[in-house]
Amino acid sequence: MNDDPVLRVDGVSKSFGSVEVLSDVSVSIPSGSVVAVIGPNGSGKTTLLRTLVGDLRPTTGVVSDVGPDADRPIGYLPQEPTFRPGFTAAETLAFYSSLLDGRDPEPLLERVGLGAAADRHVEALSGGMRQLLGIAQATVGDPPLIVLDEPASGLDPGMSVRIFEVAEELTAAGTAVLLSSHDLSLVERTADRVALLD
Repeated sequence: MNDDPVLRVDGVSKSFGSVEVLSDVSVSIPSGSVVAVIGPNGSGKTTLLRTLVGDLRPTTGVVSDVGPDADRPIGYLPQEPTFRPGFTAAETLAFYSSLLDGRDPEPLLERVGLGAAADRHVEALSGGMRQLLGIAQATVGDPPLIVLDEPASGLDPGMSVRIFEVAEELTAAGTAVLLSSHDLSLVERTADRVALLD
């Protein structure tokens, strides 16, 4: 981890009508680090992540992409990823890759441990394997920041550990990983920094 940020959040608030979900949130995401966002249900974790990736606009405050130039500055895995049925894991990644750099999807599958499942249809993958496929999809184009919303939610303990290991492995090449989680033991074991939403 180093202190060069890839993303800066300054005084971000987000309201839906009269309901304020986020209030004056500031955080910096350093390159080569795992930053975990924790907090109880309803504290705004998903709203924060959706705001950071540009899916929602902040009501006030600024989100600044200050990382290196990239065709895809942020890769994103939503809380419940969906993939079109009838396609294999490799075909799914090949489609996303064709939108950016057109590179072979096999190394992306190998990186997350799905090399042996490249020819399996997405609907035949377990929940954990679909999450790993989602992480592989988030890495297409080598974005400097990967955002993972509850990537281990509902998974068995072994697969949860694997998801966090993959997140940690991504930082070895300088990628920043921002993730939300309720599993405090895995957060404690993996995260370089923790942001708490109350």
